[in-house]
Formats: sequence, C-alpha cells, structure tokens
Amino acid sequence: MSSAGGQLIKTERHGKAGLIRLDRPEALNALSDALMAELGAALVKFDADPAIGAIVVTGSERAFAAGADIREMKDRRFPDTFRHDFIAAHWDILLGVKKPIIAAVAGFALGGGCELALMCDIVLAADTARFGQPEINLGIIPGAGGTQRLTRAVGKAKAMDMVLSGRMLTAEEAERANLVARVIPAAELLAEAIKLAEHIAALSPVAVAMAKQAVNSAFETTLRAGILYERQLFLSLFGTPDQREGMAAFLEKRTPRFDQG
Repeated sequence: MSSAGGQLIKTERHGKAGLIRLDRPEALNALSDALMAELGAALVKFDADPAIGAIVVTGSERAFAAGADIREMKDRRFPDTFRHDFIAAHWDILLGVKKPIIAAVAGFALGGGCELALMCDIVLAADTARFGQPEINLGIIPGAGGTQRLTRAVGKAKAMDMVLSGRMLTAEEAERANLVARVIPAAELLAEAIKLAEHIAALSPVAVAMAKQAVNSAFETTLRAGILYERQLFLSLFGTPDQREGMAAFLEKRTPRFDQG
C-alpha cells in the first residue's frame, strides 16, 4: 500500500485498487470547490493509470460528506454561479471516468454528499450511514443531480419524500429503496470496498469499461436503443484477447489471465 494526497483528500493504492479519502474532518467533509477540484484531479489520475482498475471513494466514520460548503455558497448570486458554471465545473469530471467508482459510505451522506454517492457506480453503506437531501431546509433544492439520480434510483414517491421534507434514510431503508447495493458493518466497510475494487480490477479492463457504459446508458435512452447499444458493445468484445482468454480459461477450468496493460 502506498499513499499520497492533497490538502483536502488522501489517496492510497491497494494493489490495483485506488482509494480516495475525503479529508476535511473539521467540516464533516463538506464539499467545497477546492475539495471537489482535488477529488476530480485524483479521479482523473487514477483513471489514466493502467496499474489501477477500480477506484474507491470514502470519507470518515462520522461523515462521507455532510453536504456542500454552505459558508462558501451563502453569498453567491445567480449571475456569478451561471457565468462560472458553479457545480458543473468540478462535479461533471466524475462523469468522464471510465473505471468503476465505488462509494464506501459511513456516517452522513447529505445533500451534495448523497449526490456524490449517487454519481458513483456502486454504493456500499456502513450500517451507520444516513442519506438525505435536506436542501429544502436552506431555501434551495438539490443542484448536483439529486432530484434526477435519486428519483431514478428510488422512484418518485421516496424521492419526493426525501427532497420535499429533508428526511434522512437509514442505511437499511436506503438498501430497501435501491439507493445502495449493500449494507456492511461499519468496521468492515472499507476492507469490503477495497476487496470489491480489487476483484473488479482483476477482470478484463475493456469489458468492465463497456459494462459500465452499457448500464449507464439504460438511464439515458429508450429500452430499444439501450438494447441495440448493449448488443454493439457485446459483439465488439468478440475477438479481443480478453474474450478468447476468458472463454478458454472457463473451458480449461482455470483462472483467466486478462490483459491488464
């Protein structure tokens, strides 16, 4: 394991898994512009690194991220936010990452913290996790995809309940609502997230990247268009070294050795 990082995040390498830890404990990892810029840069760096196959994003035991930085937002006005592409400038970087991103969420994931988790590909929650979109209490609404990704994940009724009332969900309720993939004892969360990342990283990089694209397309296209896109990706994998190796290993009853270059 090796580690590095900036002022507001810490990065580590665990085999072929990259770990990014939000590290602003005095503000419960509130998502300031500076923190999001560091997070985006770290994600881009891991995404470009052939030695990394999957990425884990986590916070602390108390908070994954308790929301956006309200002190930083308080005096902003519409013309300024519009001209400087507030939110999109840093947040949309996550959407260009090809490698899977796993959110390991403990403690509070509120407002922007919940939206950040929703932007990741897999959300693992500690049994201590709490999810919410409390922006309505501040006289605003979610602005980093909360009304859109949350609704697609949990449905209209649950999303309306959370967005209009600001109510938090426990980890167990979030799992039942399909907001998270699994609930894990808090003491085991990070180890399980890294284990999952290392497992994915050992698979065919091109197949993993295409699988991520195909699933994401389901939220943005019609069913017919999505199926045609999936079929194109599926067929394009035939004849690749990883397809030949994966099927040969299956028939020979051995572990495949995928091209990790």
